[in-house]
Amino acid sequence: MSRWKAAAIHLSISASIGLISALLIFGVWYPPPYSHAAGAEELVILLLGVDVVLGPLLTLVVYQHGKKLLRLDLALIATVQACAFFYGMSIVVRARPVFIVGAIDTFALVQAANIDAGDLAAGSQPDYRSLPWTGPRIVCAEMPTSVEERNALVFGGAAGKDIEKFPKYYVDCASHPQSILPHAQALDQLRKKHPEANASIDAWLHAHQRAEADVAWLPLTAPRANLCMLIERNTAKSLGVLPIDPW
Repeated sequence: MSRWKAAAIHLSISASIGLISALLIFGVWYPPPYSHAAGAEELVILLLGVDVVLGPLLTLVVYQHGKKLLRLDLALIATVQACAFFYGMSIVVRARPVFIVGAIDTFALVQAANIDAGDLAAGSQPDYRSLPWTGPRIVCAEMPTSVEERNALVFGGAAGKDIEKFPKYYVDCASHPQSILPHAQALDQLRKKHPEANASIDAWLHAHQRAEADVAWLPLTAPRANLCMLIERNTAKSLGVLPIDPW
């Protein structure tokens, strides 16, 4: 077998693994439009770049038919490639969106690495005490009534740990619409800010058979891009996300 054929076989195996990984990442863990907002593209490029390119390239360099210790060389390449792949996947897993949390006047995309294990265990409901593996859950967060807890949140926010990172404050948006509805904005406000987005808004309303008066929106902040979360005007039920910068 020539080194080119060996590298091609290695490339086909690596590409298959990369394709399965990409389907898992974009189809389950980072569903659109959260994939772009969470920076999944950069992570996947890095991951697949290592997985698809590094291994086959090393095979091309070291492979020589009849070479002594060839199996050892290939085993070392496979080990290095596997370690790099699993390390990359661990980063992808930690960075995956787990909750989309609405609080006061904004939704925030929360990644798995943003929630401490102790805070997760204190979740207000069983569903909020574990990190989902099938895409982010959309919830709301209610401010505590205790002065001590409010003060703790203020100090925590100054340190970068805002209310969306505390599952003990999570509630169902439809059951607690007052947590976000007072600050929800009408779609005409979004149209005024971004006239170029009129076509996207109209297309979404037509596709979902929604009257504009029944839909409101709030900003959705995320690490790489900000979006618009659409909610039902009267119930605060989440309806979808538009890839429009709310600012």
